[in-house]
Amino acid sequence: MGNLDGRVAIVTGAARGIGREHALLLAAEGAKVVVNDLGGAHDGTGAAAGPAEDVAAEIRAAGGEAVANGDDVADPAGAERLVRQAVDTFGRLDVLVNNAGILRDRVLINLTDDDWDLVVRVNLTGTFVCTRAAGNYWREQSKAGVEVAASVINTTSESGVFGNPGQANYAAAKAAVASLTQVASKELARYGVRVNAIAPQARTRMTESAFGDALAPKEGKFDRFNPANVSPFVVYLASPLCEITGEVFIVGGSRVQRVKPWEKDREWKLDTDGRWTVDGLAKAVAEAGVPQGSGWTANPDKG
Repeated sequence: MGNLDGRVAIVTGAARGIGREHALLLAAEGAKVVVNDLGGAHDGTGAAAGPAEDVAAEIRAAGGEAVANGDDVADPAGAERLVRQAVDTFGRLDVLVNNAGILRDRVLINLTDDDWDLVVRVNLTGTFVCTRAAGNYWREQSKAGVEVAASVINTTSESGVFGNPGQANYAAAKAAVASLTQVASKELARYGVRVNAIAPQARTRMTESAFGDALAPKEGKFDRFNPANVSPFVVYLASPLCEITGEVFIVGGSRVQRVKPWEKDREWKLDTDGRWTVDGLAKAVAEAGVPQGSGWTANPDKG
């Protein structure tokens, strides 16, 4: 008996890396899986049907049920087809893992319009249109009297919640995914849907381009950057064992750590009678001290 017996899951960007591990473990826990992937490069170029079919075949060879899907997750029509394929093939949909993402790293002043648009399109718009398509299906089910107990797991990034220089496009998109997660959790709760997000710490094609050998496994030691380390928490979030919703978690190695949402700083707060003057603000800031951010470390082994 698996924790996801009888449930149907979609995993986007599931042909390689973290997405592949999610798909394999979801299937091992009993879920029927739609393996979505365009089969392109990590910068969004190219496409190939083979990689997604390879993962689906691997699941079937292990005794599970899976089909491949090559739709573009950022295309609204593609997202609708993806959800429809899950329902038409397996009769229902219970889990959506929005994992697909790309990178085009450059400092802000060197970012082209295409670099910005494509990264935002795949990472943010893809998450939105897939969640919308699945949400509409679950709303229809709920209104028809069907009991829904569904889960969406989005993929944000530490770059999105803490800010990584050189990734203005990616960080902005991933920060928006974290906010979208909170909004969607509140809006879809009435239909029986939980929505959470993870910020993975793992070795993938994208992180290898950023960190190189720093994430390589060390002989004889636990491989904390193995992407398979992330998937158990995703399966937990997808399962009936979980009641969590509206949260973001850093997940990697042996650690799962909650990320607090934006909150008001009760210690650094300026008040006056009526409207501030500029000179008054300058004096008040000098007395209160310049706000100090939490900072960010480029070393993924710290934080």
